[in-house]
Parts: sequence; C-alpha cells; structure tokens
Amino acid sequence: MAEGQGLRTKSELTQRVASGLVMVSGALLVAWIGGWPFLLLWLALSVAVSFEWAKVVGVDNPGLVAGGTAIALGACAYGLISGTLMLPSLVLIAGLGLAAHGAGAAWRLWGAMAVPYALAIFVPTILLRGWPGGSGTDGFVAILFVYAAVWMTDIGAYFSGRRFGGPKFAPRISPKKTWSGVAGGMVCGTLAAALVLVFAGYSVRFWHIAVAVALAIAVVFGDLFESYLKRRFGVKDAGSLIPGHGGFMDRLDGYVAAALLAALAGIAVAGWQNVAAGLVR
Repeated sequence: MAEGQGLRTKSELTQRVASGLVMVSGALLVAWIGGWPFLLLWLALSVAVSFEWAKVVGVDNPGLVAGGTAIALGACAYGLISGTLMLPSLVLIAGLGLAAHGAGAAWRLWGAMAVPYALAIFVPTILLRGWPGGSGTDGFVAILFVYAAVWMTDIGAYFSGRRFGGPKFAPRISPKKTWSGVAGGMVCGTLAAALVLVFAGYSVRFWHIAVAVALAIAVVFGDLFESYLKRRFGVKDAGSLIPGHGGFMDRLDGYVAAALLAALAGIAVAGWQNVAAGLVR
C-alpha cells in the first residue's frame, strides 16, 4: 500500500512538473512577443478563470457569467488601447449586469464577483507588459519580475513544506500549508525576482527587494483566498484542464494578488502609463 502510494505521488509530481514546464514555456514566449498575442492570451485566461469561479460558487449559468466577463474585459482592453474611458465604462457595467443575471438570484453577488476577479488578473498584467508593443525592455522585464516572484514562491513553498514540514500556517483554510513552506517560498520568490533584474542588467535597489517580498506575501494570501473560497463551497479543484494542477484558477490564485500589487506599485511611482518603468527602474 505504501509502495503504491509512493508511486502515485511520484507520478503526480512528474505530471505536475511536465505540465508546469509547458505552461511556463508558453507564458514566456507570449510575454516576449507582447502585443496582441499577449493581450489575447490573458483575455482568454481571465475569462476561463471567471467561468471556473462561477462553477466553484455554484451559479445557475457559468457560461453567461463568463460571457459577461468577456464583454467587461473587452471594454477594458479597448479603454487601455484607445485611452477612452466613457464607452468602456458603460460596456463594463453591462458586462457586470450580464454576469449577475447569469449567476441567478441565489448566488448573484458571488457570481458577479467573477468579473472584478478576472479584471484583477487582466488589467494589471496588460499594464505591466504595456501596450501596444510593450513598454520596451521595461515591459518584458517587469512581467518576468512578477512571473519569477509568483512561480518561485509556489515552487519554494511546495518543496520546502514537503522537506521540513512543521506547524501549519492556516490549518482551517489550507491544512497542507506550513510555516516552513511559506518561509521557503518567500525566500525563493524574492531571490528569483531580484535575479531577473540582475540578468536583465538592471540595478537592484531596496525598493525592488521590498516589492519582491510583498509580492511573495501576496502570492501566499492569494492562494489562501482561493482555498477559502473552495472550502466555503465544498469544492476540491476549480477545474481539471491542467494535468497535476487542476484548473486555471488554481494556477492563477497567487498571481492575481501579486500582479495587482505589482501594478499598483508601478503606478504609485510612475503613473498608469509607465507601470513597468515604475516597477523595475
């Protein structure tokens, strides 16, 4: 029995690593290309997350919620590209209304929350990479900075938690998460983000380290929020499309918090039109 369980665990880890490498390779390639491919990829991912959110909270019509989200995200994309806010604002409201209608009376509030959650993934990501062709090198480095912080926080937490174990971090919400995993993840995420700047030829200042630490913390609490949501509605995984990882929402739970925080940090320094430079310069 123990041997069978060990083989199953090894198989799951192999599957997880293989699908992770595919996702990382695709994300890096599209981030390097930038422009329309990058925007459309993240639009699709954000809509997919809204669909999974709707399924998790048990709304009546998750497809209608995803449709409303797609309308809202399309409006935001148009606003980012054109710099016009009036029309996108009206369409955004229409998208929210459609999503709320699709959620049904019982879960209207939870269902409609799929839209701002998806927006919190899509808008910061596009601002960080820049439009239309990206903010030069800054846009590419900024998105890699966030990717590195998120991915290595997750990886570091997974392996350090398995290696060292110890007291649980939030046992009522996420029973498998340990303090050792959180600490290991934060160290790995911070170092990885700093190394992105080093390899890109940027100076690493205290500001960057502070932001990287904050992003690693955001990843932890973003993951906890999704764990709470799934526990609240009695769901194990948000989806099953990614072998070894569950759904897109399961993979982007920490990213959404980190991307939002990174974009806000960049805006605070250099304004919303120079988010990447504000983050990495």
